[in-house]
Amino acid sequence: MSEAQKPPQEEEQKQRLKPVIEGAESLSLGISIVVAVLIGVAIGLGLKKLFEIDWLLWVGVFIGIAAAGLNVFKAYSKQYKEFEKLSQDPRYKIKKQLDDEDEDDDRLY
Repeated sequence: MSEAQKPPQEEEQKQRLKPVIEGAESLSLGISIVVAVLIGVAIGLGLKKLFEIDWLLWVGVFIGIAAAGLNVFKAYSKQYKEFEKLSQDPRYKIKKQLDDEDEDDDRLY
């Protein structure tokens, strides 16, 4: 069934679920940060016990923090791409035109 043939109920259902999905994505970012650090600590503890070298714990912590930072960067990149796509929307072009006109008015005084 193509997009044009979908019943209105499906579209309405999608519109109601959209905020829930966006909220879950935001929540999953927070959870993924915590999980990445915990996995890094677990790796560090495992390396410490395996090789009996104390500083390997800190290597695992660093790995976890780096993974959490990578998750944040990926989420930021995704949001930035969506913002760029939104800025190309004709509905929001008028704001830029109005701002440009305001700058022109300031030059007259």
